[in-house]
Amino acid sequence: MTEKHEIKDNIEVMHDESQALASLISIMQPLPDEVKERLLRTVSTFFDIKTAPNNNAMAEPQVFVDANSGTPTFSEDRTMSPKEFLLEKQPRTDVERVAILAYYLTHYRDTPHFKTIDISKLNTEAAQRKFTNAAKAVDNASRSELLVPSTKGQKQLGAFGEVFVQELPDRDAAKAAIAHLKPRRKRAVKSKRK
Repeated sequence: MTEKHEIKDNIEVMHDESQALASLISIMQPLPDEVKERLLRTVSTFFDIKTAPNNNAMAEPQVFVDANSGTPTFSEDRTMSPKEFLLEKQPRTDVERVAILAYYLTHYRDTPHFKTIDISKLNTEAAQRKFTNAAKAVDNASRSELLVPSTKGQKQLGAFGEVFVQELPDRDAAKAAIAHLKPRRKRAVKSKRK
């Protein structure tokens, strides 16, 4: 009797997986390849999933180029210091600086889950001015959905934060990328009274 239940449970899980896969494919199919890659990396980071490197991806590091200056704005070079990374991303607000530091912790320090003190320490290491109130800056980044809650009171870089930081220092592209990810809200139709 137990074996039959296990088989039934396995079939249900396989059905759920195939439905999820079909939904993902239909949602992502019309998107450009670079957006598909970025979204897959973001989802992997969000769920803290380590993926096996693609042999082709290892051959050439991916470099994004600023259309205005023609200079590289981000590369897969993981030897960059936090100070260099912040200089490259050019944060203008404490919220942007928190998101950039969270990105650095996630991708350069293999620390996807962190506390405010970790952000403050990395900020000091990057030789940046101290936050007036680090906890408030982290809370504001969370309200902006750049950070999301994690386990045990920790935070992690959210999907919007991931995309936002990848597009910096081009703020227009960063805001457009986030707007593209946010679901559109349906407006309520008001009934007309006579």
